[in-house]
Amino acid sequence: MRLLIVEDYQPLQKSLEQGLREAGFAVDVTGDGKEGLWYAVNNDYDVIILDLMLPGIDGLQILEKLRAEGRESHVLILTAKDALEDKVAGLNLGADDYLIKPFAFEELLARVRALVRRSYRRKHPQIEIGDLRIDLTTQKVFRGNCQIPLTPREFALLEYLVMRSGEVVSRTDIWEHVYEFNSSATSNVVDVYVGYLRKKLAQPDKPDLIRTVRGRGYLVEDMQ
Repeated sequence: MRLLIVEDYQPLQKSLEQGLREAGFAVDVTGDGKEGLWYAVNNDYDVIILDLMLPGIDGLQILEKLRAEGRESHVLILTAKDALEDKVAGLNLGADDYLIKPFAFEELLARVRALVRRSYRRKHPQIEIGDLRIDLTTQKVFRGNCQIPLTPREFALLEYLVMRSGEVVSRTDIWEHVYEFNSSATSNVVDVYVGYLRKKLAQPDKPDLIRTVRGRGYLVEDMQ
């Protein structure tokens, strides 16, 4: 899933970027409020991690403009401001969660994953489609009783397709959620990774879990 971090304190920005990428997310990063607003309005993020005290435009202004533009990305406010009125202001402007600095990275990661599940109307961190089982927390994948090892990129692709199971997902949508804004990859790489994923998920005498819908994209559905 694709995240945006808007945080101007460089050490924290870098540690968040590294930790979230290692957790399998595609991550865009900026420390400037105006640039953060541009990213947020012009890209489709599953979650935006937003500091309040920023150069250019502060976090509450970004949040207010974002909601005024009709953008529905989930926003996690990350700030040292712990006064009740600051929390209330952020939540009333459309924030989805609020985390006070300092914090444990494990807590932030759990909150981000919960917001991602909420984006796709999923409450449980385990998803089952036919004989496919995915644990979004541990990133383990099983087909029947067989565990299937996936690379972080393969898991990210499968996670997005499964989150939207029953829908035809275009190559463009996949590329925009699995790759960062500055990635040199093209949408053609999606076909390559879908091919990798199909081979790993394939089992004798069982149908393919990922179906190509010609001219439109890919579809994951329960074939049983």
